[in-house]
Amino acid sequence: MCTGKCAKCIAVVLYPLALISIICNILLFFPDWKTTYAQSNELNIVTLTPEVTYMGGLLGGGIMVLVPAIHIHLTGKVGCCANRCGMFLSIGFAALGVVGALYSMSVAALGLSKGPVCLFGGKWGRPFDNNGTYLSDPDSWSLCTEPKNVVEFNVALFAVLLATACLELGLCGFQMVNGLFGCLCGTCRGKEDE
Repeated sequence: MCTGKCAKCIAVVLYPLALISIICNILLFFPDWKTTYAQSNELNIVTLTPEVTYMGGLLGGGIMVLVPAIHIHLTGKVGCCANRCGMFLSIGFAALGVVGALYSMSVAALGLSKGPVCLFGGKWGRPFDNNGTYLSDPDSWSLCTEPKNVVEFNVALFAVLLATACLELGLCGFQMVNGLFGCLCGTCRGKEDE
């Protein structure tokens, strides 16, 4: 497969991954499907997991991957000098995607390892802040009484964010190599491909 077609394929896969990251991060603001936990309260009690507010999925896996995906998609088109300049620029944009994916991955991993903020024993806090050992003990998840099913909610969405970020990292890293070959050899796309 030529480098131009490969760039288009990578971009087409990056679009839904960025969208999934954005949606997952937005959903994390609404545990138990209620807006009350995202709003500030009069007692200044933190009721939202801090990693949600870092917006790793929205900024890192979302916007910082979506912008490179658009440019990478455009590098597959025919241009002067076999679009070598576009392929060269795609290396930098793909590097931006790698940084965004790494940010999303680290925030999601941190969210998984520390667990959610919830009401347990009459106070708000993080009962599972023990390097992710709660993940292997689902019976302990009932410690959280409010928001309802917050542990399952956070685990599912942070796991999706982590998997999505891993895929984005691999694709953006591959595009850096593909962009290098495209810069050196051209996109090998003819007018008949358009």
